[in-house]
Amino acid sequence: MTSTAPVISVSDADLEDLRARLRATRWPEPWPVDGWEAGTDTAELRRLVTYWSSEYDWRVHEAAVNALPSHFADIDGTPVHYLRYDAERPDALPIVLTHGWPSTVLELTALAERLAAPSRHGGDPQDAFTVIVPSLPGFAFSPQRPALDGTEQTHDLWHRLMHDRLGFARYAAHGGDLGAGITSRLAEAHPEAVVGIHLLAVAAPADHDPASSTEEERAHLAATASWQAEEGGYMHQQSTRPLTLAPALSDSPAGLLSWILEKYRAWSDCGGELSTRFSDDFVLTQASLYWFTGTISTSFRPYYEYAHDLTRRVRRVEVPTALAQFPADLARPPRSWAERTYHLTRHTVQPRGGHFAAHEEPALLADDITAFFRDLRRPGRP
Repeated sequence: MTSTAPVISVSDADLEDLRARLRATRWPEPWPVDGWEAGTDTAELRRLVTYWSSEYDWRVHEAAVNALPSHFADIDGTPVHYLRYDAERPDALPIVLTHGWPSTVLELTALAERLAAPSRHGGDPQDAFTVIVPSLPGFAFSPQRPALDGTEQTHDLWHRLMHDRLGFARYAAHGGDLGAGITSRLAEAHPEAVVGIHLLAVAAPADHDPASSTEEERAHLAATASWQAEEGGYMHQQSTRPLTLAPALSDSPAGLLSWILEKYRAWSDCGGELSTRFSDDFVLTQASLYWFTGTISTSFRPYYEYAHDLTRRVRRVEVPTALAQFPADLARPPRSWAERTYHLTRHTVQPRGGHFAAHEEPALLADDITAFFRDLRRPGRP
């Protein structure tokens, strides 16, 4: 059903509480380091906290969020929020786009608009998609799944949303970050329905003999290990002891912002200058959505569940698969590495962009998705 009520409605009291907490931030004792050397730059964080507490206009962004084409589906008692962008042509191929962490569906709106109405951006209306953008369980608008195990995993919820609730016999899928894993599992579990998948990241081979690695693959594995040692602290914490961290980020908006701000800078193609890729208002709206919905804690669950074998592992995806690699993303595996797990039929290296490609480079990403699925569409119908 379409949402007739606002998907988010923040009371004046809750808004003032946020501002009061920001103004009362208890700042840590400074270290003798420069900038982002040891984590989030305190000077930049202070600037944003000041702006968040005074000049940032939540009501403008609240209205914009509520103006999005939101819908809700009930999957046997599990509510799922999603955005729906109808294609500008009839009988268009449906596609489900899945976001990652620390994101929300807002990261994907520019991409969704381009895919649904390509003619508005100089494209061919025949390439249009009907675009579905669900909120991950526990992220802002979709409540978390009721149990860690014994319930349907997210990829199965997505199939039931697309196939059972929305009536799409065949559909496409795209994802990056957590969304890449969900998209991969979706294709592996439901190849009869998924015409193909477009990814920004790939699952590692389930059974890999190191002796069979190519030189390129060994370099990739070494780079991945180096990245995990230098940048993977957040992942280890969220995978092992997320509920130790959760109260601090749920109680301190400055702490919440610090936790995700560093990721937007480190993982994007911003050259160290966050403002070249993200406006202050975009970052603060994402942080505000986590804050007002109280979902930073539940957004950690995918990491914990995967680390504790509560998430299905990807073994082999046989549907046609595309991999688009952006130069500032977290990992850039060689094609042969992806081919160990996927039926890879398209591999592109993009000239710019990072982990948040749908927001950073929506035109490049839309063009790549469109080109890949153009050959997979059935004449006249999805």
